[in-house]
Amino acid sequence: MLKKSVIIVFFSVLLFGIVRANATEEIQKLRILAQNGNVEAQFILGGRYYSGYGVDQSYAEAVKWVRLASGKGFAKAQYNLGSMYFKGQGVNQNYAEAAILYRLAAEQGMAEAQYNLGVLYATGKGVVQNFAEAVTWYHLAADQGDIQAQYNLGVAYDTGKGVLQDLAEAVKWYRLAADQGHVMAQNNLGVMNAKGYGIAQNYTESAQWFRLAATQGNVKSQLSIGRMYEKGYGVGKNITEAVKWYRLAADQGNVIAQNKIGELLDKRER
Repeated sequence: MLKKSVIIVFFSVLLFGIVRANATEEIQKLRILAQNGNVEAQFILGGRYYSGYGVDQSYAEAVKWVRLASGKGFAKAQYNLGSMYFKGQGVNQNYAEAAILYRLAAEQGMAEAQYNLGVLYATGKGVVQNFAEAVTWYHLAADQGDIQAQYNLGVAYDTGKGVLQDLAEAVKWYRLAADQGHVMAQNNLGVMNAKGYGIAQNYTESAQWFRLAATQGNVKSQLSIGRMYEKGYGVGKNITEAVKWYRLAADQGNVIAQNKIGELLDKRER
């Protein structure tokens, strides 16, 4: 019943400048600066076209201006242009081009680009699949505090994909992501504590992590904390509390939880 999550999520939120109050006046100033070669203005103007703030929304126009800034080595522009190639916004979708641009930004130390490049290597999109290379880029991003990279690195050490399996190292990275609120890392840390994988078995600690993830709606953790209340593992045995958590999981369609509710309520009536 205690199950870990191993989902790899692609992060592609584009990073543009701050929106200011007077859009029309700002656009005029940005356009003049951008046309005169100001790299930051080119980048921000691209963002305005991307979002449609102060101008008619146009991905193609966004690509035009972001490409100019990218060509001058501006890391955020390289990252954003890579994301537009990844999504096919304003350009034909091209994972290989996305990988090239992410690498340019990643080599300048940009954590988001390092993480995305790692995902491309893990999934084999635009590059030859290479789990070891994915781990290399995850490490660089995770060391800068990137929450998703920390989680993916935990999964890599947990499963031994791209690196020698090391459950203690997996616990370390799960904890860093979990401390930042990553729900799947919290769930996985609950499992590691419950089973004594990479850490001394500790049901109390396990229950704390399951509760945090369950409160965020993680169905696996709702099921697990329900079981802990049912059996009295790491918490005081409390059937009412167990039913509460099982019901939350059941409401998300979890069949095991649905059956558990019926089983516990049936026992209570006897």
